[in-house]
Amino acid sequence: MQPSPTRKTVLLIGASRGLGFAMVEEYLKRDWDVIATARADSGKMLQQIASVHKGSMEVETLEVTDIDQIVNLRRSLHLRTVDLLFINAGVNSDDDEKIGDVSTEEFVRVMVTNSLSPMRVVEAFQDMVPPTGSIGVMSSELGSLTNNTNGNHEVYRGSKAALNMFMRSFAARHSTDTRTLLLLVPGWVRTDMGGPDALLSIDESIPSLVNTIQSLEGKGGLHYIDYLGRAVPW
Repeated sequence: MQPSPTRKTVLLIGASRGLGFAMVEEYLKRDWDVIATARADSGKMLQQIASVHKGSMEVETLEVTDIDQIVNLRRSLHLRTVDLLFINAGVNSDDDEKIGDVSTEEFVRVMVTNSLSPMRVVEAFQDMVPPTGSIGVMSSELGSLTNNTNGNHEVYRGSKAALNMFMRSFAARHSTDTRTLLLLVPGWVRTDMGGPDALLSIDESIPSLVNTIQSLEGKGGLHYIDYLGRAVPW
């Protein structure tokens, strides 16, 4: 794909299904150039869309928990710039499992996927984003310490709270940076991960979420907000 000098570009990490896939479709509707990543075994739908949108979309392979793949992808994109870097990596855990009962292996799996890996991508790819650009990660309302009034989802909550803290540390280390930093809450959405009982459809969440991202372009600072642009308490 040859980037257009007049179109904006988004790099979407973790876009093979669910919310990430919907974001790909939404940005293509808005005439953005899209670079989307998927694991080696899960990019079929992305490839199908890319075949229709030749010249404005490309698909790259990335397992977000694999450090070598992060390094290799960054190397292959070393001449590129993007207006938005957005990371949508995430896995769920047993909603009812208490922190004292979770196995070490499961705890590590969730924390590495939901917290460590997105931040590794932010650190590795952030210099692709110019001073007027944005860097975002998909967070969750369950990552809010203030809103945790009933427990449950303990490991998942912890992983998203950690992600929020790591992004806050990134912002503190880049306090003079003019780029906009985003922790986005998509709402409880009916996807494979959100389940059939979730409150929102993808069409109710993602277009509004993209509107919110675009409304904060060039504003700078770190924002923990939901898909409608409402602040979420830390």
